[in-house]
Amino acid sequence: MSFKRLHPVMLAGTGSDVGKSVIAAALCRIFRQDGYCPAPFKAQNMALNSYATPEGFEIGRAQAVQAEAAGIPCHTDMNPLLLKPQSDHTSQVILQGKPIGNKNAYDYWRRGASDIDYRREVCDAFDRLASRYNPIVMEGAGSISEINLRDTDLVNLPMARHAGADVILVGDIDRGGVFASVYGSIALQAPEDRKLIKGIIINKFRGDMRLFDEGRRMLEDLCGVPVLGIIPYFKDIHIEEEDSVALVQKSMQAERGKVNVAVVMLRHLSNYTDFDALERDARVHLFYTNNTEDIKQADVIVLPGTKSTLHDLYELRRNGCAQAIIRARRQGATVMGICGGYQMMGIEVLDPDHVEGDIERLPGLGLLPTTTTMSAAKQTCQVNCQYGRGYEIHQGATHPVDGALPSPLLHLDDGRDDGYLVDGKCMGTYVHGILDNAPFVDFLLEPFKDKLAQADGPFDYAAFKEEQYDKLAAHVRQHVDMKRLYHILTDHD
Repeated sequence: MSFKRLHPVMLAGTGSDVGKSVIAAALCRIFRQDGYCPAPFKAQNMALNSYATPEGFEIGRAQAVQAEAAGIPCHTDMNPLLLKPQSDHTSQVILQGKPIGNKNAYDYWRRGASDIDYRREVCDAFDRLASRYNPIVMEGAGSISEINLRDTDLVNLPMARHAGADVILVGDIDRGGVFASVYGSIALQAPEDRKLIKGIIINKFRGDMRLFDEGRRMLEDLCGVPVLGIIPYFKDIHIEEEDSVALVQKSMQAERGKVNVAVVMLRHLSNYTDFDALERDARVHLFYTNNTEDIKQADVIVLPGTKSTLHDLYELRRNGCAQAIIRARRQGATVMGICGGYQMMGIEVLDPDHVEGDIERLPGLGLLPTTTTMSAAKQTCQVNCQYGRGYEIHQGATHPVDGALPSPLLHLDDGRDDGYLVDGKCMGTYVHGILDNAPFVDFLLEPFKDKLAQADGPFDYAAFKEEQYDKLAAHVRQHVDMKRLYHILTDHD
């Protein structure tokens, strides 16, 4: 069966965190279910939560999730430009999956401040993607009404113009002011951009939707744009979050009758999706904390990845968490480090070339007989090991100290060894996603088998994610006029 070529569709927002990423994932799954071959695209993303492509390059995690919903491998063309914040004013710039240096925000946005034509780069990436997939589901960034950034905007309406995309504006009714934000976002556009906005979706609605019937008509009259759907707020569909702000809403307390896993809340925590599978495991209660009393109650303490190992290690020592973790290990708790957390667990972390900043050396927690030296070179790749799959994204190399015998945690299919294993209750690894693999989780929980005698078995995270994408697609189908959206996305002569 042949399918018509659809216009690209862009989910643009009245602000950040209105739900663009999740609705984009839903559309990717819906188009796939309907027989198309969709692909996600976000020209520029700003996030610490990243992922390694099959080719070993780095993109934003949100686009990897959307690709998974579309049933295709992720690729750097889906997110050609990634900014990873390092401070309030600087970010590491990742172009086509490779780091090209750190940029001050002012210099990055100032026209002519770089030898690289970022606009050309992102447009070329889109063109390559559009030649292979149909349709392209594009995601904007933040608010489209930041008119002071119009000349330098790479990701919203200028990108839609290049792509010939139909723009659907997403507004969040849960935060209030949806009429002003939707109307204002459209009214502030230049006339040529206003014509690109073909529909409105109101997201995160609570209550009886019949009460918004008049609101829908008023919005359409005000804006001259159809409201394609009003999507109710949901809590029973679980899609990986793009922003770590959601972590503060999760439980911070230990529970009786389960293995309590404390993920140490670092200031520069990254790749927190490492813990999504473990959080769904019925045998486990997982919580995020930097409170020493909470750490004391945990059976398993996990030091997660971080964009700034030395600064977060310094903070752990300052706030008492480092000492609490060391005490907990002595008293029988399991301690595991992932990526930056693995680096912190060693004897010391060195940064002689100031890759991360001004701190050249800090003593680690001393739980692993290893030493880490930071370097500008970045390791990004997908890996397979004896427990399953994962991926690496890190700077720096970690080795046993003089006199310590090698004791790798993982044996990779490419012949390398990874991590360090002291015993079944003290270990570290560079591999993100290792906790998505049921055999490794079983290994991690083995010391607590007596506590888990009556608990359910291993959790199948891959099957769970597929179920969630289908549930999300069904939810959006029910509340968005897909027939009208398809009509918008099809040429009419």
